Amino acid sequence: MKTLLATAMTIAALAFASPSLAQTPPNVLIVGQIAEPKSLDPHAVTAVNDFRILMNVYDGLVRYKDGTLEVESALAESWTISDDGTVYTFSLRDGITFHDGTPFNAEAVKFNFERMLDEDHPFHDTGPFPLAFFFSAVDTVTADDELTVEFKLKEPYAPFLSNLAYPTGLIVSPEAVKQYGKDFGRHPTGTGAYKFAEWDANAKVVVSRNEDYWDGAPSLEAVIYRPITDANTRIAEMLSGGLDIMVEVPPDSLQQFRSDDAFVVHEQAGPHLWFLILNAKEGPFAKKEIRQAANYAINKKALVDNILQGTAEVAAGPTPPAFAWAYNDGLSPYPYDPEKAKAMLQEAGYDGGEVTFYVTEGGSGMLDPVAMGTAIQADLEAVGMDVKIETYEWNTFLGKVNPGLEGKADLAEMAWMTNDPDTLPFLALRTGAWPDKGGFNSGYYSNPKVDELLEKARRATDQDERAGLYKEMQEIVREDAPWVFVANWKQNAVTKASVEDFKLQPSFFLMLQKVAKPQ
Repeated sequence: MKTLLATAMTIAALAFASPSLAQTPPNVLIVGQIAEPKSLDPHAVTAVNDFRILMNVYDGLVRYKDGTLEVESALAESWTISDDGTVYTFSLRDGITFHDGTPFNAEAVKFNFERMLDEDHPFHDTGPFPLAFFFSAVDTVTADDELTVEFKLKEPYAPFLSNLAYPTGLIVSPEAVKQYGKDFGRHPTGTGAYKFAEWDANAKVVVSRNEDYWDGAPSLEAVIYRPITDANTRIAEMLSGGLDIMVEVPPDSLQQFRSDDAFVVHEQAGPHLWFLILNAKEGPFAKKEIRQAANYAINKKALVDNILQGTAEVAAGPTPPAFAWAYNDGLSPYPYDPEKAKAMLQEAGYDGGEVTFYVTEGGSGMLDPVAMGTAIQADLEAVGMDVKIETYEWNTFLGKVNPGLEGKADLAEMAWMTNDPDTLPFLALRTGAWPDKGGFNSGYYSNPKVDELLEKARRATDQDERAGLYKEMQEIVREDAPWVFVANWKQNAVTKASVEDFKLQPSFFLMLQKVAKPQ
């Protein structure tokens, strides 16, 4: 293994030593990412950009079945659920070790979840853990024996298995956390198909093949993830041969790749929502009528048709249609009606004051954010709003938006790609999810009826009952307009034609365990 790792590192170095050659090395896959990862601790991050790496370094107890959002076994061979839906008992695979050689067992699972959930845990301070919300229903985690772990929930929680398959449920090495503490995110250690090798800040993250992977060693010797924030630079690198895979291709360039036999364009619909957070606590958007006016003012079809060139659909509300069973297809998008928007602004007493609009240079699922932001600014100004854009790099942008817009901005771009219809509204629309309470409701929206519906829906074990609750929630949220509902995106990626067995997943994760690159 050491020899293979050394070889992979040498090849990786060569790939960066001579940019003029612009050719990727044999049996090493080079992926053009949209940004530098924030951390490689799966419990500490929220962005799909980071998840695309993490899902290849770690495993969870369960995972999403290939091509679906259905849950199947992973580190757990099987599980049982009590009749009342409050006790989940997992039987773990035997003989699995973390990349550092320490054993994977029930105590390791217990450590992972208590680290996130128990403020008195000795390694809770290695957080923060922003998506620990996913497991807030957990009361206790018990290691019954070496290979049996039991989760007791405070109440039935329908999304539990799906959340275990999400990156927040990935299992890290307890011994590595103890060794590196707060720096664990720079020394990731899991059980996955690839082992962490190197992180050269703002240049590359390198992972190498795990020869002992329980689900079969990968074909690739290594994967190099390169953060290239500028889309035009990513395109140039792809065209010149410096990348094997490029994610989130701007719509303008898709046809260029489609017409070139050297490349393959991949597309996959999934549960995505691109929206604008409106500051419902202070400023003009504290009034529902002005929030609704913003929804009427923005020509979302023009954004989808002209900037996104048909790679998305106009959104009607807070739940993506990819969740067919929970989606309220009786809702229609706010129509483009600038005259109505002007009248509503006048009637609501908007005084023409300046509004601050946070835009990011690029980030997970953000859909050409600068061009989108500029077009949105023009639409709002056309109905009489004075909009000032402030543009930030992705991680800086998140650092400004996630803690809340109070005292900083009036609206901000945002995109979420989720695994369950519970996730986005529960983490970003509940009163209990205001930033000062640990959530992502950065616009401080609050409606007690929405809170009630979301709480009932996550406790309901009958899917039809859950669906009815979510559909009612969508009607209320569309009316309250805490966001401008912009678009549901179809994700894309481009690969060299020589890359084999690559496919996009509805989870939006980049799964590379089965990918091959014949020499």
